[in-house]
Amino acid sequence: MWQFWLIAAGVFFIAEMATVGFLVFWFGIGALVTMFFSLFIDNIYIQACIFLFTSTLLVFLTKPLVNRFINKKQSVPTNAYSIIGKNGLVMQEINSVKGTGQVKIGTEVWSAKSDNGQSIPKDSTIEVLKIDGVKAVVKLISVANTKAQIL
Repeated sequence: MWQFWLIAAGVFFIAEMATVGFLVFWFGIGALVTMFFSLFIDNIYIQACIFLFTSTLLVFLTKPLVNRFINKKQSVPTNAYSIIGKNGLVMQEINSVKGTGQVKIGTEVWSAKSDNGQSIPKDSTIEVLKIDGVKAVVKLISVANTKAQIL
C-alpha cells in the first residue's frame, strides 16, 4: 500500500507547483509520513486517519511560520493610484473656482484640484492626497518663492 501513498504525495507536490497557496504541500508531506507508517500498518482506515491527522496538524502548526514569510501587502498601487502620497510641482495655478490647474509628479503632468478649495500658486510644492476621477486632489506643502522667479 506504500506505493499508493507515494503516488498521492507526488500528485500533491505537483498540485502545489500549480497553486500559490502553500497548502497542498502539507498534504504531500502527510502522504509521505503515511507511506512510512504503511510499511508497518496494513489497515487502510488507520492509514487514512494518520494521513488526515498529520496533514491537518502540519497545516495548523506551520500557518504562523508561513504567514511570517509571505508578503502581507495585498494590493500594490499601480497606474494612477501609484502617485498618491508623492510630492509634485504646480505647473499651472490651481484655481478651484475655475476648475483649472496642473501639477507635475515625476515625469507626468496631471490636472489637479486643491483639497480645501483654495487656490495654489504656480511653482508651489504639493502632495497628492487622492485621485478624484481624472484629477489629482492635492494639498499645499510649500508656497513658491516669488522673489526667486523675478531674478
